[in-house]
Amino acid sequence: MEFHTAAPPTSGLTPYSGVFSENEIIHLLRRTMFGAKKQDIVYFLGKNLTQVVNELLNPVAPLPAPPLKDYTVPTTVTTPDNNINLGQTWVNDPNNDGGINSLRRASFKKWWVEVMINQDRSIREKITLFWHNHFATATADIGNSQFVYKHHSMLRANALGNFKTLTKAVTIDPAMLVFLNGQYNTATAPDENYGRELQELFCCGKGPNSLYTEADVKAAAKVLTGWQNNATTISSLFTSSRHDSTNKQFSSFYNNTLITGRTGATAGDTEIDALLTMIFSTDEVAKYICRRIYRWFVYYDIDDTIENNIITPLANILRTNNYEIKPVLSTLLQSQHFFDTLNRGCIIKSPVDLVIGMSRELNLPFQPLTDYITNYGYYNYYISWLTAMQQDIGDPPDVSGWKAYYQAPQFYEIWINSDTLPKRNQFTDIMIVSGYTFNGKKLIIDATEYFKLLSNPANPNTLISDACKYLLAVDISAASKAQIKTDILLGGQTNDAYWSDAWNKFISTPTDTANAATVKNRARDLIKYLMDLPEYQLS
Repeated sequence: MEFHTAAPPTSGLTPYSGVFSENEIIHLLRRTMFGAKKQDIVYFLGKNLTQVVNELLNPVAPLPAPPLKDYTVPTTVTTPDNNINLGQTWVNDPNNDGGINSLRRASFKKWWVEVMINQDRSIREKITLFWHNHFATATADIGNSQFVYKHHSMLRANALGNFKTLTKAVTIDPAMLVFLNGQYNTATAPDENYGRELQELFCCGKGPNSLYTEADVKAAAKVLTGWQNNATTISSLFTSSRHDSTNKQFSSFYNNTLITGRTGATAGDTEIDALLTMIFSTDEVAKYICRRIYRWFVYYDIDDTIENNIITPLANILRTNNYEIKPVLSTLLQSQHFFDTLNRGCIIKSPVDLVIGMSRELNLPFQPLTDYITNYGYYNYYISWLTAMQQDIGDPPDVSGWKAYYQAPQFYEIWINSDTLPKRNQFTDIMIVSGYTFNGKKLIIDATEYFKLLSNPANPNTLISDACKYLLAVDISAASKAQIKTDILLGGQTNDAYWSDAWNKFISTPTDTANAATVKNRARDLIKYLMDLPEYQLS
């Protein structure tokens, strides 16, 4: 199926001046959060675009509490962590046992699902995942669960801050030092991994104007020598005796900059600061990160028109604001371009968008946070589905992140293939039909409870229109809606009263089990049908 065949819109960053109604709020929330919950839509109704975007970009909720120990320690582990009780956090407890760290990394992933499901009304969780994709690391390669959690917390805490500051934090982050071999980068044995990816993937990209050289990679590697990790203090440290203190010469791409070699305890920080100042002085850094932001929040196709009308002015904003991310997001999310009709419903949902968005939009009834054992069981089930759909959070396929955000020409279409599409439909079918039971408690979508949130569920025409509006980014035809009404809500009947009477009786007399069963089954079938549509895969 071809999802988006029209030419990209030519509208630019002029502030959006059209109607800002429920439809626009839904579009904005789908792109900045995981799903557009009815409760969140209602919350933002009546506010203007600037007010909504400001609230989305300025989260006031506290950062999430850390993950909990949800596992029983096997007798086979060498160093058990019995000093940490069930339900307590392990994030500050150093433990180098491979078995324990494996259990903790699994706990971290379950916790991350919980955080996304319970996100506040802000862009924070969506952009935290963006940075995880941009500065991609793999928990399986990092190994140390404390390093994993610290890295992730650093991304979230800096997600709406300064890109240059974040890049510095990532550069000396313990998890990244493990993942790209920075901890083994010494004056006597330089390792080029991070020096290469810092330029190729994190800052400059691979475009035709990213003209750094192999010599630049080697010089950057020398700048970055001397850093190690301390697994006891869960931090990185600089050892001057391991650092290359010679001068580092860079190419004409970096204006032939010479970074003077330093010695002593501050040499590492001083030279990294000089390296980042040099890299961030090139025009390509701002353009590259703005392209990445555009592909995450708007669409993948960046032609000459988009480059000139959107990317270049956004890059100018980023540089003018000393690489603060918020001004770029604020301009983009309030632009005529963002709300252009052609930019709505053109993104194929990532597995995370599908799974987490469905859970939030349809109000899946998770257990209270105090019942972490049951909830972590549910979240583990979600992780297995996300992995099957090819988005294992915490473990992207490689340092480039997920291919859907960089692999031309398919981009998002990579998410959908003969293996993953049936699994997407199977997952949503399970969650609406049979649910998932763990610890004796069932997690299942209650379609009738969802219908109660809608404007007039007793009217089958209004009900279907509302359900399509809130669940589908691309509407279906009036003829399709009429057929759905007849086949599902009316059970083949022709009179709308067939559904209206049944719904009203369901509300007034819920003890009528026969009628309740009819209503629940038809409600279930409607939601199942909509989630099985190709349009449900779009955002």
